[in-house]
Amino acid sequence: MTHPPEIISDLLLRAAERHPANGIRYCAGGSGAGHRDQSHTELLHEAGRLLAGLRARGLRPRDKVVLLLEDPAEFLPAFWAAQLGGFVPCPMAPLRTDRSRWADQLGHVDALLDKPLVLTDAALVAELPLLDGLAVTTTDILREAGGAPVGEPHRAAPEDVAVLVLTSGSTGNAKAVELSHANLLASMSAKNGYHRLTGTDTALNWVSFDHVAALLECHLLPLSVGCRQVHAPAQVVLGDPPEFLRLVSEHRVTMTFTPNFLLGLLNTAAERIAADEHEPLDLTRLRHIVSGGEAVVGATGRTFLERYARYGLDPAALWPAFGMTETCAGSVYSLGFPHTDEGREFANLGTPVDGLRIRIADADDRPLPGGEVGELQLNGPMITRGYHNDAEATAAAFTADGWFRSGDLGLIDEGRLTLVGRSKDSVIVNGVNYFSHELETVLARLDGVDPSYVAAFPTRPTGGDTEQLVIAFHCPLPVEDEAGRYRTLAAIRSTTVLTWGFRPALILPLAPEAFPKTSLGKIQRALMRRRLEAGGYGPERREVEALTARRLGGYIAPAGPTERVLAGIYAELFGTDPARISAVASFFDLGGTSLDILRLRGLVAERLGERDLPVVTVLTAPTVRSLAARLTQPRGLGETAYDPIVPMQTGGDRTPLFCVHPGVGEVLVFVNLAQYFVGDRPFHALRARGFEEGEKPFRTFEEMVDTYVDAIRERQPHGPYALAGYSFGAAVAFEIAKVLQERGERVDFLGSFNLPPHIKYRMDELDFVETAVNLAFFLALIDKRQAAELPGQLRSLPQDERTARLLALARPDRIAELDLDQEKFAAWAELADRLTGLGQSYRPSGSVRSMTVFYADPLRGTKEDWLANELRRWDDFTEEPNRYVEVPGEHYTLMGPQHVAAFQAILRKEIDRAMGEGS
Repeated sequence: MTHPPEIISDLLLRAAERHPANGIRYCAGGSGAGHRDQSHTELLHEAGRLLAGLRARGLRPRDKVVLLLEDPAEFLPAFWAAQLGGFVPCPMAPLRTDRSRWADQLGHVDALLDKPLVLTDAALVAELPLLDGLAVTTTDILREAGGAPVGEPHRAAPEDVAVLVLTSGSTGNAKAVELSHANLLASMSAKNGYHRLTGTDTALNWVSFDHVAALLECHLLPLSVGCRQVHAPAQVVLGDPPEFLRLVSEHRVTMTFTPNFLLGLLNTAAERIAADEHEPLDLTRLRHIVSGGEAVVGATGRTFLERYARYGLDPAALWPAFGMTETCAGSVYSLGFPHTDEGREFANLGTPVDGLRIRIADADDRPLPGGEVGELQLNGPMITRGYHNDAEATAAAFTADGWFRSGDLGLIDEGRLTLVGRSKDSVIVNGVNYFSHELETVLARLDGVDPSYVAAFPTRPTGGDTEQLVIAFHCPLPVEDEAGRYRTLAAIRSTTVLTWGFRPALILPLAPEAFPKTSLGKIQRALMRRRLEAGGYGPERREVEALTARRLGGYIAPAGPTERVLAGIYAELFGTDPARISAVASFFDLGGTSLDILRLRGLVAERLGERDLPVVTVLTAPTVRSLAARLTQPRGLGETAYDPIVPMQTGGDRTPLFCVHPGVGEVLVFVNLAQYFVGDRPFHALRARGFEEGEKPFRTFEEMVDTYVDAIRERQPHGPYALAGYSFGAAVAFEIAKVLQERGERVDFLGSFNLPPHIKYRMDELDFVETAVNLAFFLALIDKRQAAELPGQLRSLPQDERTARLLALARPDRIAELDLDQEKFAAWAELADRLTGLGQSYRPSGSVRSMTVFYADPLRGTKEDWLANELRRWDDFTEEPNRYVEVPGEHYTLMGPQHVAAFQAILRKEIDRAMGEGS
């Protein structure tokens, strides 16, 4: 191919012709984990196989294809198959942890892109939410369906749309940015005016392909000059940040990309890396690291360059940069850091690439002189022409004279761009853009939050590595209701963690008049940020600190080195000063969720050398003092007798709630739910016997019930009682209630979480293989399709091979999070199988006063049939009418991150009603 590229498929064709020996390296994991190389020629061939399958399905040029593919080895051939066929690919990320939002997103994109084909893989297709009319296929099916030669690639026009990129992967109202072939080719040529990449270079990418930097900066740009590419899984770097540098070293990388937050994490790890004599980093070939997605903090960047200079890192290797999806990613680069940024808190972003013009404009789109702050606006051949099927958003994005509005506030000084804020309402944390309204909508549903007065906005402390989240809200509860106000703080914190994956740095309860609003009633978040950073809201911050200290029971200083180290770990996890961590404050009362347990175990391993901290130890010894005692006692000594009660939340003066485990026997499923009971009522979970060494599982259903009754009465000698059970646990809770009533006690609340009284038929379906597969699915080790197919495949294998096969299918980070290995999983499966056996002999009989039955989507069939024909059979076992309460989600997700905030509100109101303890 001698002519210049006219469309982007020319880039792959030219790379295969001119640089056949180079190509893509797919890493299986971190450094040393192995990899697979695919030449440009092989990539072209693989894309051709998929193209044959797409054409066999009847796809025509300009048809849309949503690429729901996480594995780079699946995504890249599919992307190029679409380009060769003249189809328009649209990368998309799955939302596994929130099926309802995932369904909304898929439905929105399905309509926005005019019924596209969704291309995914065999694992993800089983997890897709069921949507009427959604066209779906997998890469495996396309390979099988291809067969015939693909013919000539389609020759699109340069102005045709080459790719659609969603502006927000987490909401249903995402916009699809149109990037044409001409946009992309102009951008690649202009970028390389700075990068100067050649066929001898090697690029590294660890960012997922729904992010424009991964697709354009770290794939199309290297491909445009034929250089080598290395692609590693994102979780490898996020789980262990030094892997970023190890990958650079191992693969002799010359160019890569990372947001500023990773630099901060690497600075923290530098001392540990230096102390490891087996860490042979070689960064001498690394010519430049493009840093975008969030502001580069000057101190962070300088520290990074200084601390890694010992490994040969070029002192000018860090390039602060600016780019957006609408500008084809990187479009402004600074090659002068750190010398051009002396005395600045944030690095300037340098100068635009050839062909791009930038200006700073006032509110009326009039250009401002150098040094004045206004909105950054851009114009050039790499700028999108707009948003697909959204004329209103397209019109709003451009000025009358054709300049694109970035939404960022900045200034230009001697031609160099500096950003100083945003006019758009979003928060950028660790390089990811979060939209304020998403979280505000969820928080507005919480008890204790006035839905008219809640605002999520960013702040950045001086020298901070990334922005931090602030949540301001009005609490209508009276000041004297300290328990309720503290519970609201805890609910906001937990809901934020479960929605966005990180906790707010600051929660501010404010009076309504403290929320500045426009004439249309919109909260002015930017003004609130300026007030905060100018020193405002001091009394409210002190109020929160004092309230928190009182509710946590005051401060007791940690004693001894282990307690002090643990206090430091807790402080790091919860974003506070170690001097504020009391030795007797619970990990869960401080805000620990299931998402934090893995981080806690990792930090304990790193700083105290305890590499096998069981999750249950955190559950049963959650304070600094109790956990330190467990860690420092000699192995085998001080073992405590079996106690089924796991106290997940001990505060509050209302009647305690006792929740019985599901059929897997474990209680981790209750961790997130318990967070919403802080300051309300104690929350105790009952854990099956048999998890710990030397414990014998229950022999009969009756023995299990009697053991749980005795443990409950030891904690709470007399009623009235509040009991509930999840799935299998509902039958156990029913029997506990019967025993308590027979002993003359009142059970005022008895809840069933989506289980009917007759469980024998379900238990009879479960042999050991079904139970082990069910356990693996419940623990998110395998997907729905695998759960359906594996029992038939595993029954012919020896038992140890069955469990080994199940674990081999799981993600390593999930196995680590659950503290599993093959021996532990096999023992857990055996225990779950024994519990199943107990259920096979269970027949409900007798009666209790009444029940509250919470119903969600069942494992199979419709919700209506499940309620009418199964759950309402509880009416045969109660003396008074039951309450049947619908809750969102499915059987396995009703307490998951996406539904727990809604479920807890419904549950707590039902308990308050039944116990007569409502406000």
